[in-house]
Amino acid sequence: MLNPDLDRLKAYPFEQLATLLSGVSPPSDLAAIPLSIGEPQHAPPPAVLDALHQHLGLIAKYPTTKGTLRLREAIADWANARFNLTHAPLDPDRQVIPVNGTREAIFALAQAACDRDSAKRLVVMPNPFYQIYEGAALMAGLDPHYLPIDASGQPDYRAVSDAIWQNTQLMFICTPGNPTGTPLDADTLAFLIEKANTHGFWLASDECYIDIYRDEPPQSILEAAQHLGLSDYDRVVAFHSLSKRSNLPGLRSGCITGDARLLKPFLTYRTYHGCSMSLAVQEASIVAWSDETHVEQNRVAYRHKFAEATRILEGVLPATDPGAGFYLWIQTPTACDQFARDLYAHTGVTVLPGQYLGRAVDGVNPGAGFVRLALVAEPATCTEAMHRIRDYMEQTQ
Repeated sequence: MLNPDLDRLKAYPFEQLATLLSGVSPPSDLAAIPLSIGEPQHAPPPAVLDALHQHLGLIAKYPTTKGTLRLREAIADWANARFNLTHAPLDPDRQVIPVNGTREAIFALAQAACDRDSAKRLVVMPNPFYQIYEGAALMAGLDPHYLPIDASGQPDYRAVSDAIWQNTQLMFICTPGNPTGTPLDADTLAFLIEKANTHGFWLASDECYIDIYRDEPPQSILEAAQHLGLSDYDRVVAFHSLSKRSNLPGLRSGCITGDARLLKPFLTYRTYHGCSMSLAVQEASIVAWSDETHVEQNRVAYRHKFAEATRILEGVLPATDPGAGFYLWIQTPTACDQFARDLYAHTGVTVLPGQYLGRAVDGVNPGAGFVRLALVAEPATCTEAMHRIRDYMEQTQ
């Protein structure tokens, strides 16, 4: 016998994309340019690689699940400075846990935080969404509740009924959003924190893209909680990652911070789950969390790429810079899956159909009719991809 909840899991978006593109042969004279997956291609910071190499001998030691105090202090110092947490600084001993990339920790959080025997049945999430939210809800034995994003790039959270709030155990938000890149404003974050505390659910904020922005830095749920006077971050946790800010997706290093009432039992769960981070990776992570120069340089590259992309696509596709993150969320002139297949066949550029990131509710999938472009390649490669897309659009219009 198997866990019956496994049958509730859906095919991952990239499995669907592989099926869609199966049998398609792009032009042989054009190098493939994948814009479908959010895997940063900028060079990792040399100092981080040096630290990793210098501490490889620590592989011979077992790490603790909680991580070293030095790493937790580095994370707390970064968050306290980045989010101006002067009135409620994070306690590195109680309110910080390093994790092996936020993907596994987001999934695991639901298993630790949710009560499958409760009368409350919902895990609320935006739609489209990062599919780990849905998988986490399903494997916790609960039911995903999808909130459609609108033209703003985020759901209308104020339109959610009290009946939904009252039936919620856990809520995932993403700011800046995936796939749209749109950040949540301070008022909305405060509104959600108040709902979480009024109705007694956990509010988990996925902020993996928060250090990639063009002008104004997006706010964190941690800032919003501090502004509300919640020095213990009541009902609030936030996820951050080195994958995007530091171009280190393969390091598998991130953190969860926030309410110690959840982090303490979550740490116990993780101890049984076997999720300790190697000491070599911890040492490299300390270097990454402690340096902002490489992050600023990263932002400069993304600022240039988004300026170029929106300039090149102007007049052929409605490409608008959301101001944060590294995705363009573009409405397509034809069905998004057909558009993605045809674009690949003619240009060798791979994009992700939005319908694969969303779920149909009452017959409507809010991701349908859009594609997500991840501007993660080096600037010259992104520029080449945009010119190919423009040429294709001009030929087909």
